[in-house]
Amino acid sequence: MDAAVEIVDVQAHTPQSGVSWAAIAAGAVAAAALTLVLVALGAGLGLSSISPWSDNGVSASTFEVGTGIYLVVVAVMSSAIGGYLAARLRTKWVGLHSNEVFFRDTAHGFLAWAFATLISATALVSTTAYLANGTVAGMGVAAAQNSQPNNPAQIYVDKLFRTPTASSASSDNAAAGGSASPAQNNFNQTRAEVLRLWTTDFRDDKDLTPDDRTYVAQLVAARTGLSQADAEKRVNQVIAEAKTTAESTRRGAAHLSFWLTAALLFGAFAASLAAVEGGALRDGTWNDRVLTPRAL
Repeated sequence: MDAAVEIVDVQAHTPQSGVSWAAIAAGAVAAAALTLVLVALGAGLGLSSISPWSDNGVSASTFEVGTGIYLVVVAVMSSAIGGYLAARLRTKWVGLHSNEVFFRDTAHGFLAWAFATLISATALVSTTAYLANGTVAGMGVAAAQNSQPNNPAQIYVDKLFRTPTASSASSDNAAAGGSASPAQNNFNQTRAEVLRLWTTDFRDDKDLTPDDRTYVAQLVAARTGLSQADAEKRVNQVIAEAKTTAESTRRGAAHLSFWLTAALLFGAFAASLAAVEGGALRDGTWNDRVLTPRAL
């Protein structure tokens, strides 16, 4: 007599969650903590490689590339450990096809990376807010001591009105003789006016308008004793310097964004791949104290 064989779907009779949030949280916390340690180490190494002397230390381009590569390495290492722990610490699934287990392990690694990214971002925002509050408080104290706002364009205005060494004596003699020009007598007002023009034009057009450029050159000539041609030349040089600085800052921010994106993508891949390995070891068997991973 043939015996009836009943196929039992273990998954149907034993409900189990496809996501182990405890394991994911553990892996994410480990990844975020390791990221913090490695970033602190990298910051120390980076600061030690910078020198205020032009012939010492690494160049700006080398430092930028090195920082980007280090960010990618940190993301891969921390994400791989977090993904591995998330899969290794999960509950063993019973009655699932190996392909489904492979997918769930990959998902656990990815979720651990995403959770760690959110933790790191939250910590970064909190730290930035704390530093910003301290900066605002410091600015409030400084504002009570100095009514002039801290505008980065002030350095360029200072360069515009820098008095040449050869004409400084003649300018001082002219001021002592009582024949000073209105621009010399009202230098603070003139400087404030140029600062407003500079800030407004660069915010709107990234450059001084032709009329403002000519007017600023006239003020520079009246203040420093330069000829109109030399004053216009100085204005053009300072504007070119400001544009170069702004372009370098923009390029640096763009490169940093690209490196951060690369670090995040590599981190997600490393976490998912390490989770597959961790899950295989979690479901493996021990044969004479040798761990045999499950077949993928």
